[in-house]
Amino acid sequence: MSWGTDQSGYPQEHPQQPQGYDYDYGYGYGRQQQPYGQPQYGGRPYPEQYVDRDQQGYAPEYVPEQASADHTAYPAPDPDPAPEPAPDAPPKPVGRDRYFDTLRAVALVRVVTYHTFGWAWAGMVFPSMGIMFALAGTLMAKSLERPALKVIRSRIRRLLPPFWFWGFFVVVAMLIHDWMPGWQIVYWIVPLGDPPGNAWGEQAWEILWYLRTYLWFVLLSPLLLRVFRLAPVAVLVLSLAPILVVHFLWEPPDDRFGSALTDLATFLFCWILGFAHRDGVLQRLKPFAVVVLSLAAIGYAGWYAFTHQAETGSYDLDDIPLAQAFWSAGFVTLLMYAKAHFRIDFAGLARFRRLDRIVTIFNARAVTLYLWHEIALILAVPLIDQFWNVPAFETYLPLESQWFMFGIGWILIAVFILLCGWVEDVAAKKKPRLLP
Repeated sequence: MSWGTDQSGYPQEHPQQPQGYDYDYGYGYGRQQQPYGQPQYGGRPYPEQYVDRDQQGYAPEYVPEQASADHTAYPAPDPDPAPEPAPDAPPKPVGRDRYFDTLRAVALVRVVTYHTFGWAWAGMVFPSMGIMFALAGTLMAKSLERPALKVIRSRIRRLLPPFWFWGFFVVVAMLIHDWMPGWQIVYWIVPLGDPPGNAWGEQAWEILWYLRTYLWFVLLSPLLLRVFRLAPVAVLVLSLAPILVVHFLWEPPDDRFGSALTDLATFLFCWILGFAHRDGVLQRLKPFAVVVLSLAAIGYAGWYAFTHQAETGSYDLDDIPLAQAFWSAGFVTLLMYAKAHFRIDFAGLARFRRLDRIVTIFNARAVTLYLWHEIALILAVPLIDQFWNVPAFETYLPLESQWFMFGIGWILIAVFILLCGWVEDVAAKKKPRLLP
């Protein structure tokens, strides 16, 4: 995937993947998209308290715990829970840790916002993808207390059905619009590489880089976790080395392999950081060292992004893998360390029932929201075009405002969650429901 490619039709977050040509490797996480509504609108987890997503079936990177007696009740865990703690071990907390729930929900909102407005500074305010990979890494470390093959199989089972359901509509639409796939269509079955497509559907499928990267991290996690536990702090620091190598010493090929390798290098630190949080490594670090090194990483990333705008045409972190890696590393480390050091849990969120409910739904339907949000934003444009035919709407509604389109987009996202979210329940071998 080429970072900093042209953006003719999709906001960004590299997520992932366009085409009109046989396959454009220059899309992806680094693609700068044009804000919607413009002429080229185009058409780009947990502390000990967290329960393994295998027990609940949410995800890809989230699975809520069994829940509390309050408004946020969840289904019972599946019949294969982790082993019981030793009799003398302290009991684990039963309630949900809403700190991580809230981070994921905010990350998803930021993704939709970024893909609507295309704000270059959005990734600096809240690096959503780094946060989601760190949360997923934490949960994966928790899951691997059980047999690795079973955990990997469960992750794949929860990821692929929602992907297949969504992909069916995207693939059929592209076939109708003169797309003829080659053997690469196998990546629409298991996205170990970026699935092919055409330019017409680029804005919808470009986001798949995240699922592809997540899947590779899941497959590599048993090995990564074993290596991490040999020398936790050293491995955590050295996990930034791959992005330095691919940026300064060796340029990956401009193909599926190179694109996947760059994404893995960019977010490796965040995934390993999730291991560090789960294993209690962060809690043992000195606050001064953590803060200083984190701010240094953020400072370096900001300096590099602003001083290399000529290369990409923007300081957007999505166009600059090196800056993205270091900014996410520093920012997410501070968030995770704050959780570990100050024992933040956001338990008080339960007092705000509606907000708490939204956070619950966003976490339980994270895959659905992520996959369908671009299609919702795409459909918002022709829908708003029809509003111009109603004189009252033309007079009283801000039809030209991107904020109006943002609102319509969220309404359509809610519709997709209601219509398609049940697939996540089926993937988790649970009774399908409109809302969790």
